[in-house]
Amino acid sequence: MAHVITTACIDCKDGACVPCCPVDCIYEGARTLYIHPDECIDCGVCVSACPVQAIYEESRLPPGLAHFTAINREYFGDAVSGLGSPGGADGRASACDHPGIARALPSVGAMA
Repeated sequence: MAHVITTACIDCKDGACVPCCPVDCIYEGARTLYIHPDECIDCGVCVSACPVQAIYEESRLPPGLAHFTAINREYFGDAVSGLGSPGGADGRASACDHPGIARALPSVGAMA
């Protein structure tokens, strides 16, 4: 089980969750952050650190946000970022996003 970053992070990327992750499994895309599902140890620290409440435990995702499980997983595949399983973000950022994020409308109240 992993945690999943959802719609509230699009165009926000506050990043408060990143330094508190003990395994560096939160990666930066162009418009949002992504949690690597194979690297997440399900500690939940990121949930309490996120000021916009964008992170959920996978089993507790609201029905309208369930598709973000696939978005977070697919982001790391060859068809999107090609990052694979690098074993920790270590400050890496990517200029790309999952197609579902790239075509999303800008979030209301996004940080400039």
